[in-house]
Amino acid sequence: MKKMCLMLVAVVAFAASYAQPGNGFQRQTPEQRVAAIHAKLDSAFGLGAAKLAPLDTALVVLYKKQDEKMKEMFSGGTPDRDAMMAERKKYSDSRDEMIKAILSADQFAIWKDKIEPSMRPQRPPGNGGNR
Repeated sequence: MKKMCLMLVAVVAFAASYAQPGNGFQRQTPEQRVAAIHAKLDSAFGLGAAKLAPLDTALVVLYKKQDEKMKEMFSGGTPDRDAMMAERKKYSDSRDEMIKAILSADQFAIWKDKIEPSMRPQRPPGNGGNR
C-alpha cells in the first residue's frame, strides 16, 4: 500500500510538472525568439557572435514592435484575420531583409527552405479545431 501511494505521488508530481495553464502554449519573449534564430544561423553557417550581434539587436527591436502591434490589435477583441496576417507578413518580411543582409544568396535560400520552417511553433497534439 505504501509503495502504491508513493507511485501515485510520483505520477501526480510528474504530470503536474508538465501541466501548463491555458492552452499549453507559452509565447516566447523577443529575446528568446532572437536567441533561437541566432543559434540556428550560427550552427548552420558558423557566422559567430560578432557577425550576429547587430542582427540580434535589430531583431529584438523588431519583435518588440511586433508584439506591441499584436497586443494593440487584440485589445479591441478579436482582430480581423486578414489584417493580422498582413501585419505578421510585414514583420516577417522585415526580419527576412535583416537576415538576407548577412547571408549569401545560397545561405538565405537554405534559411527560407529548411531552417525557418523548423522554427515555427508546433501546436500540441489534441488541441485541434474540434472544440
